[in-house]
Amino acid sequence: MKQILYILIALFSAGMFAQNQSLFEQGNQLYNQGKYAEAIEKYKAILETNNHSEALYFNLANAHYKLNHIAPSIFYYEKALKLAPEDQDIKNNLAFAKNMTIDAIDTIPDAGFSKVIKKITDIMSFDDWSKVAVASVIIFVLLILLYYFTYSTNKKRLAFITSNIFLFIAAISLLIAFHKYNLSQKDKPAIIFAQETVIKSEPNNRSQELFRLHEGTKVQILDTINQWREIKLADGKTGWIEKEDIKEL
Repeated sequence: MKQILYILIALFSAGMFAQNQSLFEQGNQLYNQGKYAEAIEKYKAILETNNHSEALYFNLANAHYKLNHIAPSIFYYEKALKLAPEDQDIKNNLAFAKNMTIDAIDTIPDAGFSKVIKKITDIMSFDDWSKVAVASVIIFVLLILLYYFTYSTNKKRLAFITSNIFLFIAAISLLIAFHKYNLSQKDKPAIIFAQETVIKSEPNNRSQELFRLHEGTKVQILDTINQWREIKLADGKTGWIEKEDIKEL
């Protein structure tokens, strides 16, 4: 019975893949014909099957960009960049899309020790730092075993020094991995989708207006209260926005 179930699942998956591939090709054909709205519908039909890829998001963003849809184009470029952070085409097109936004927000640069930590942390992903930590621990254990079971003084000294080096590497890698994980947990970016929205001092319509934002601006979500989201801009400003005016990445 289980074998039949596995076969049915495999057949369903294969059929879904073939259908999505057909939709993707149809979307590309419509895009090349200049029928951008129709292409968007094809791409979105793929998303409804919970199929995600940087190519799909990239093409979807390109179609929105052609229609001057500022917020959706930036939103999908950002989604594509999350899956392919080193893709230069995505970065270039995202920069073009951001040029259409109204809000000019300065980014607070990292300085001093925090800048150094950020550069080191960004060298690898959380998974890669974790792998380095595990590999270093394994090497440390092997070197400790070599230290205890060898009789050569020189080999003992070399094994002791090298094992401590790998123990240090393991500890640092583990700390960086946890730091990167914590950063990723706090990272909740969103894009403003409202043409213009009012940012309030408190999560209610009666509170003071702090400033206004426009579509396409990227923010960080700090907190959630009912239908309100506390956001933070790249320049450090914070405030409350209605949930319907933004879309979380």
